[in-house]
Amino acid sequence: MPLGVLCGMPQPFPNPRIVFFGTPDFAAASLRALVETGCNVVGVVTATDKYGGRGGKQLIESAVKKYAVEQGLPILQPPNLKRESFVEALRAWKADLQVVVAFRMLPRIVWEMPEIGTFNAHGSLLPKYRGAAPINWAVVNGEAETGVTTFFLKHEIDTGSIIMKRSIPIGRDETAGEVYAKLMDLAAELVIETVHQISRGIYELQPQDESQVSHAPKLYKETAELSFDQSPIHVHNFVRGMNPFPGSWTMLDGKMLKIMKVKPLVAIHDLEINILKMHEGKPVITCVGGFVELLSVKLEGKRLMSGTDFANGIRLTNQGIILQKN
Repeated sequence: MPLGVLCGMPQPFPNPRIVFFGTPDFAAASLRALVETGCNVVGVVTATDKYGGRGGKQLIESAVKKYAVEQGLPILQPPNLKRESFVEALRAWKADLQVVVAFRMLPRIVWEMPEIGTFNAHGSLLPKYRGAAPINWAVVNGEAETGVTTFFLKHEIDTGSIIMKRSIPIGRDETAGEVYAKLMDLAAELVIETVHQISRGIYELQPQDESQVSHAPKLYKETAELSFDQSPIHVHNFVRGMNPFPGSWTMLDGKMLKIMKVKPLVAIHDLEINILKMHEGKPVITCVGGFVELLSVKLEGKRLMSGTDFANGIRLTNQGIILQKN
């Protein structure tokens, strides 16, 4: 139980000293909201700078660091969250509350440090989709809704007591990237609401229902390989769930073909699956019970293009091409 909850009842804690943990733009939106609403942010912890860009020679700072620098906020960028020098520097900020959005797992010595506790804003309706890629897997699985949950951290990842939840619908054609953008704004709103409720001591903690748990493992390139031995709807959901990153893909003549957007089509008879072909003037891939029409693709070494331009470029026919499996 967080230290800010005594005898099972939340205690008021006006204007708490807040340390914020986060790295990408998803987290930067919440940090911006905290600052702009006048919350007492006394320090920021973010990822170390990394080299990237063309040739790997450009030093890249996180979105959270860039905003913190603009605002003149103190920053720590620890390579190791258990290192004594970091723990002591963090302790010197004397945080009452720590807020975590899109950051790596914290060790116990860190999340137990503040008097009130440490809460995380997670991009799912916990206990559904615990893990690193909740937005992607919600879309892949064809969920009609998702949302953001704030909860107090405990040792097991994404398992702590829930403070607040907010939900949004997922459109049938929305990509993970589009849902990400909506949840980024929702997370910022919910972080502010959560801080205000904690400050006033008016929240009620809810344990997570373990019978409703599902998982959202980290995405890798291999995760995004397409399989066409399923329905067009399932392929469609998988493609949009992997868009924009890592991008769903299959192999064509020894080259990776990234498939970024498709349209599901039902067939009136059984088809041999895994065939890239023209069908009624449209480039499609055959699936179980139908096709997916290719709307946006990127062949290895080529630019992103429409399915029609791609089909014209490879002179795709009605006979088609059997797609390779990696």
